Amino acid sequence: MAGTPVGENPVVSALSRRARGGGADPLLTWYRPETGARTELSVRTVANWVDKTANLLEELGAERAVAGPVSAAHPGHWMSLVWPLAAWQRGLAYVAGAPDATCEVVVTGPEDPRAHAGLTTLACSLHPLGLGLRGLGDGVLDFSTEALAQPDAHAAVAVPASALAWSGDGSARSHGDTGLVAPRAGRVLVRPSTAWETLASALLGPVLGGGSAVVVEGPVEPEALARIVAAERTTGPVA
Repeated sequence: MAGTPVGENPVVSALSRRARGGGADPLLTWYRPETGARTELSVRTVANWVDKTANLLEELGAERAVAGPVSAAHPGHWMSLVWPLAAWQRGLAYVAGAPDATCEVVVTGPEDPRAHAGLTTLACSLHPLGLGLRGLGDGVLDFSTEALAQPDAHAAVAVPASALAWSGDGSARSHGDTGLVAPRAGRVLVRPSTAWETLASALLGPVLGGGSAVVVEGPVEPEALARIVAAERTTGPVA
């Protein structure tokens, strides 16, 4: 569209600034109480995973869109949360679900690592520490192995603010819209819901507002959740 501003995606730009200015601060803490898993990622660590994943998308030649069934199935896992920002860093759209005709890359979870005909398929282990998957079938790449082999360099593609950034949960959002999420300061507790609401609460809002998030996935007893709230000093349940 003529006259539409072009620049880095606003969330990608904000994450890059925070990584330079306060990279050691926690940004995303992930819990799975039923397994006892906990992982804490600093601003710099999240930014590094985004950079490496974006560089992987460049290597794969993606030019339009990435499909993320992993985000629909596991909206609160930190691997799922990294993928939209990596796509936006490359100026691409992210489809939070099954691929449509625009998609060139598909990202799945470990429960369904099947190749998608005509598309590059990557499977996420969803391991708390990001360990990779083994024994994948023909045509399926392990996300961790492929991403960790990429350089750490940050390179963001300029994109029109009106260009599509997100499709999923029955809605569509432009790259400019991603910067309109309510900023969140402090440390917020997030219980995953839809893919977009989880992404907005757990990552976009904290990135834009200088805060951090504690994501608690899966079933959890009220007493256990209260202990997490106390230990992490969060502000209380959010979407």
